[in-house]
Amino acid sequence: MILPIVAYGDAVLKKKAKEIEKDYPKLDELIENMYETMYGAYGVGLAAPQIGLPIRLFLVDTEPFSEDEDLSEADREQMKNFKKTFINAQILEEEGDEWAFNEGCLSIPDVREDVFRKPKIKIQYQDENFETHVEEYDGLIARVIQHEYDHIEGILFTDKLSSFKKRLIKGKLTNISKGKIKIDYKMRFPAMSRKR
Repeated sequence: MILPIVAYGDAVLKKKAKEIEKDYPKLDELIENMYETMYGAYGVGLAAPQIGLPIRLFLVDTEPFSEDEDLSEADREQMKNFKKTFINAQILEEEGDEWAFNEGCLSIPDVREDVFRKPKIKIQYQDENFETHVEEYDGLIARVIQHEYDHIEGILFTDKLSSFKKRLIKGKLTNISKGKIKIDYKMRFPAMSRKR
């Protein structure tokens, strides 16, 4: 089932998400719905806060990047088969010299900006079966994970922009929160839900 994606301005996107237990109600169904929602919106990642749930759950499927002509053959190959569900994740280390990449977000449609992040991460998380893993990633995969991880920490990519950039996109962000935007996937807008 495709769920509405919560738009910029909703308080849930600014909350630090809570850990969940194995017996979280209908978890398998939730994960399945999140993948369906992400694919329906042509995303490469989706975090639970983006569908209104303040829990430490996000998923990543970088397959769309495997078509990107700007990436090296090795990078494209790596992107093709990377699909994972992260539960109760904690980034243990981030290292290297920060690099910029143009990021977007399903909760902030039509806004793309260069964001600086460190290239290497070490992350601990649980999979769908609540098995614990500690893994290291770098490059674009690390970046997608960092972006989704920020969501469960209550951080949006726009929070990482300079105050000058933030001023430039302020009007766009206000319009998004009011639903004054054309999108081809289901969304829930904070300013509109208050009127009801």
